Amino acid sequence: MPSHGSVTKAGKVRSATPKIEPKPKEFPPPRIRNRRNYVKRILNAQVATAGGRLA
Repeated sequence: MPSHGSVTKAGKVRSATPKIEPKPKEFPPPRIRNRRNYVKRILNAQVATAGGRLA
């Protein structure tokens, strides 16, 4: 089964690309993250439905 292109060229671009270290990311503690999600999902949904009961 013929392939598209030569196998000897595989991985050429990735090996030539300089490695960049990822930026350190600080995540909020789970308590704060859960509260933020609660406000975003539940409270904002109640405001959008004019305080109606969610089914």
